[in-house]
Amino acid sequence: MLATIRNRFVVSEGRFGRVLIAFMAVGFLALVAAGVAAALATMRNQDHTAAVNHTYEVELAVSNARRLIEQGEASRRGYLLTGNVEYRDAYRRWAAALPGAIGSLDRLTHDNPRQIATLALLHREIRALLQQRARTITLIDTGQIGRAIAAFQGEASVRRLSVIRDAFGRMAAEERRLLATRDAAQRDSVRAFYAILALAGVLLVLVAIASLLTVMRYTRDLATSRDTLRDFNERLEETVNERTADLSRANEEIQRFAYIVSHDLRSPLVNVMGFTAELSAATAPLADLIDKAEAECPAIVTDDARLAVREDLPEAIGFIRTSTQKMDRLINAILKLSREGRRVITPEPIDPAAVVDTIAGSIRHLLDDRGVTLTVARPMPALSTDRVAIEQILSNLIENATKYLQPGRPGAIAVSGETRRDRVILSVADNGRGIDPRDHQRIFDLFRRSGQQDQPGEGIGLAHVRALAYRLGGTIDVDSELGRGSTFRINLPKTYQDGNP
Repeated sequence: MLATIRNRFVVSEGRFGRVLIAFMAVGFLALVAAGVAAALATMRNQDHTAAVNHTYEVELAVSNARRLIEQGEASRRGYLLTGNVEYRDAYRRWAAALPGAIGSLDRLTHDNPRQIATLALLHREIRALLQQRARTITLIDTGQIGRAIAAFQGEASVRRLSVIRDAFGRMAAEERRLLATRDAAQRDSVRAFYAILALAGVLLVLVAIASLLTVMRYTRDLATSRDTLRDFNERLEETVNERTADLSRANEEIQRFAYIVSHDLRSPLVNVMGFTAELSAATAPLADLIDKAEAECPAIVTDDARLAVREDLPEAIGFIRTSTQKMDRLINAILKLSREGRRVITPEPIDPAAVVDTIAGSIRHLLDDRGVTLTVARPMPALSTDRVAIEQILSNLIENATKYLQPGRPGAIAVSGETRRDRVILSVADNGRGIDPRDHQRIFDLFRRSGQQDQPGEGIGLAHVRALAYRLGGTIDVDSELGRGSTFRINLPKTYQDGNP
């Protein structure tokens, strides 16, 4: 049996370290993938934005050229009907501006065969239209109004204008088709980016969960080994020395575990936080680009792009940052729990009632704010044990009782004590929401909680309380039902002995 106990303490630290390093590598690769995806998505978005801007420029040029032709025709007819030279001057301004507008269309669509073919037709038709208009204007200028009217009635400008309008319509339709295609490509790019980012986030969460499960299993194995040693010590006095050696090895394992957590596990966490900050910083240029686009040309900014840059991306980065911060808190809690095992126990005479009074004074504001009544049954049996540990145990249990109140029922906490042979039983009872009987043991495990998770915490407190009770040579258990409150009992020796686990 002794050999079996020793084997329980032989934890494969090498395998544990390799598993953690593997998880860290996977997490780092996920961050790298997210960073690469962000860079590629940014470049693709820039290309898509430029293409969309080009499409809008073409549509604007088409609209401008069409407007000049229509205004020129209106001015020519006004001059023909009224002879007012203001109409002629207006026509000449429109006609002078038309070549520049058509040239802009040529420049903007030089890479689109469809638009080039349409523009070739436009050039022919516009050239013929301008010649007809010039003849009409010349006849009017020379006073030949009748000939001008007859030429106007006989020319084919109406048909030619219809052809020109249809050509402009085809060009506009082509640009709308290109815009739809480019918008779809941009949406696909954004979706791909967020899919990669979400995949990286899920992978990071899975790595964090797997790492925590590994740590929990490692810690649980150590706790189980220590419990087994304590039971063995109570049954077989002659194995005290051997159990002491086993316990020393277990403490060494805890120290190595703390070293692994504080170095190997924290190092990739720092990298995660750093890369998250880089991703967060990368969102600023995108937001600036959206702001500039909205200011200069709001029509080109889609709701999807605006939502992606201003809400979705910061939200995803916030989720990653929240997960890393939580993991950092868990690591700190584990380190605190491991350091507690190294603290030297200093026994002294203690009045538990006085300890509870001190705790009540320190949390009086919580008791008053939450409407909780704390009573102490006096007298309480005295102890000779470590004051700091007793204060931490009772403080944790009392503060938990103030948190988990039953809605609609004023909180009441009662602390009492009794003596059983050479043991002292301290009880902390409350009338709160209670604990499901199936969870009575698991609530003392590291990172395990019960019931509705509406209060802050990482599942460390009761595991810490149990560890402290074991350090003092005692135990802790709970009697509770849902809706009927809970009673925690700490069983301690009256006098702490150095031989206690």
